[in-house]
Amino acid sequence: MIRDRKNFTPVMLTIWAMLLLAVFVALGLARWSLAFVTLATLALSLVPPTLASRWSLTLPVPFLLATTVFFFASIFLGEAFDFYERLWWWDLALHAFSAIGFGLTGFLFVFMLFEGDRFAAPPSAIAFVTFCVAMMIGAVWEIFEYLMDQTFGLNMQKSGLDDTMGDLMINAVGSAIASITGYLYLLRKPTGLLGRSLGQFIELNKRLYRKSRDRMKK
Repeated sequence: MIRDRKNFTPVMLTIWAMLLLAVFVALGLARWSLAFVTLATLALSLVPPTLASRWSLTLPVPFLLATTVFFFASIFLGEAFDFYERLWWWDLALHAFSAIGFGLTGFLFVFMLFEGDRFAAPPSAIAFVTFCVAMMIGAVWEIFEYLMDQTFGLNMQKSGLDDTMGDLMINAVGSAIASITGYLYLLRKPTGLLGRSLGQFIELNKRLYRKSRDRMKK
């Protein structure tokens, strides 16, 4: 159950309301594939706040907004309204955006493990593991696309192998950007918006990073 609802912006609530309405409309018109895609979009967009509530995490509003918009743009607009075919840059833009997001999430997770209560490691090691975690998340997403295509007859992979390899290359670039951002953050040199985003999350969840905070004070 989601407890912290004060971070839900009007944009997020509007998107969720539109998706819920679209589910009922699609069911009423017997558009089963559209209903499934819409319901999947709504469910995935609710995963981050649900997990955050379950794990007692505080997610920054920009993060919640970004994940909601991403799922809406990639699955609902991309698949249900065929934006991937209508706009040639749609797939590239979304994968670039998600790659950096995966990388930043990977850094926060790895940083929590190494700089929380039990572990510590040099910034270079954390940056390297961050890159590996982000690439793994990207690979899992490609598997998800394949399963969706094979199971429900969608076309998320588009040109097949070429699309998959291109997505993984973009993911590698985004993972590298996030890793470098995290590395510079550990050196107390936050890099613009991305660095401030890391700092905001860590500040909101101090209990997970207290060993790092104590070490930086010395």
